Amino acid sequence: MATFNKGILGGFSGKLGTVVGANWRGKDIMRSLPKPSKKEPTEKQLLQQAKFKLAISFLQPLKPIQSQYFGSGSGVKSRVNLATSYTINEAMQVVADVPELVYNKVLITKGELTGFQNAVLTTQVGGVLSLEWEDNSTQGNASATDQVNLVCYCKELKIFEIFEGIVMRSDLMLDVRLPNYCIGKAVDVYAYLNNVRQTTASNSIYLGEQMVI
Repeated sequence: MATFNKGILGGFSGKLGTVVGANWRGKDIMRSLPKPSKKEPTEKQLLQQAKFKLAISFLQPLKPIQSQYFGSGSGVKSRVNLATSYTINEAMQVVADVPELVYNKVLITKGELTGFQNAVLTTQVGGVLSLEWEDNSTQGNASATDQVNLVCYCKELKIFEIFEGIVMRSDLMLDVRLPNYCIGKAVDVYAYLNNVRQTTASNSIYLGEQMVI
């Protein structure tokens, strides 16, 4: 792989002859086309491909969140790549040679902001989820104005419902209403906090699988 500045064609993306161009972290890069392999992939390679496909498909709707709030993007890997690696390595299991997500191990965000204290989630009729927590706004780097976010995933429908910046840490409770099509279905629920400047977030917490009523 090589980087280049102001080449004859300038920066380009995609295949051109025997090379591929792209922009990576603000730099124009160019590499040769990979040679097609004549070898059949091994079972281990096929399993890894299946894990990667599952992780990418699941995390795609979370990309705007994770590109901002998952670890540090200052290294070789982007935040989105870090989230993908974490999901594959820490939040999957293999059952009968098929990878499956372990939802209570999934992280939506990964950061250094002080998280929730004793958060409890309950459900109410009409598709309402209610979350309560204790005030810890004086602990660590927490602030009363930190924003509270809720992320719900319905496995049956394979969709996310995301509620961002609903209330502040100091409010100690929130209610959100899920769409009617979620009623009667189970959702896995996660919550996280981010600071007002949106420069850091807490590790997300898993609040369990809830039946929407």
